[in-house]
Amino acid sequence: MENWHNYPAEYDTAEHSVVGHLLMLENVHSPELHNKRDIYVYLPPSYGTGYQRYPVLYMHDGQNLFDQALAYASEWQVDETMEAAAREGWEAIVVGIPNMGGERCDEYSPFVDPKVAGGGCAKPYMQFIVKTLKPLIDRDFRTLPDKANTGMVGSSMGGLVSVYGLFRHPETFGFIGAMSPSLWIAERSMLEYVGRASGVMGKIYLDIGTGEGEAHVENIRHLRDLLFSQGYVIGRDLMYVEDEGAGHTEAAWARRFRQVLSFFMASTPALSPSS
Repeated sequence: MENWHNYPAEYDTAEHSVVGHLLMLENVHSPELHNKRDIYVYLPPSYGTGYQRYPVLYMHDGQNLFDQALAYASEWQVDETMEAAAREGWEAIVVGIPNMGGERCDEYSPFVDPKVAGGGCAKPYMQFIVKTLKPLIDRDFRTLPDKANTGMVGSSMGGLVSVYGLFRHPETFGFIGAMSPSLWIAERSMLEYVGRASGVMGKIYLDIGTGEGEAHVENIRHLRDLLFSQGYVIGRDLMYVEDEGAGHTEAAWARRFRQVLSFFMASTPALSPSS
């Protein structure tokens, strides 16, 4: 962990909203994408006092998770939610993966879509997470690295790539949270992609705000029904939420993140002592 440092840095005079222990590793190189980005890691309260190993959530749009000073929109308050969950005995490591700004749609969509002038780079983006980032996290922190304890969460385009990631890498991820996933991309190609799968790939939290528009709600319901046809069962493999009146906003996703976390933690084994 020698290259990780506390976020924010001691010399940083900006006003921050971080709660708990957040670390940062700068300029993590992706040989899959040929770019670099900072990575943020939230550590649970008991991490520094014990020897347990912890489940891990990988989260997209990492700028918006922990700190209002860093967010390009309002933050999700993931750190506050994790701290509250820890007081109830639920703890996990959270890895925040920032998007690359103008490359966000490229990296978060497996399908090229002229309407958004991008897409098609989700495969190498997921390879970055699976082949480069996850080994780094498992090396530097006391993780539970098996698929049952490895999840991924995102909203909007981040929700889309989370769905793709589970069906592309079911050997790595046992859980995803897909919040308001942008299923409209590339003429709803993700629905066709999921429809070609067979069986239960992993546990899925899926949601939508009814205020996001009828067409988007219908897309999510279509995905839900596809999952039913593949053997997913509500409460066992799938949690489905329609948030009445909620829009496509960071505030809505921040509010629902606790439900995502609850479903993830309910599906993970108890904390394990370090070997």
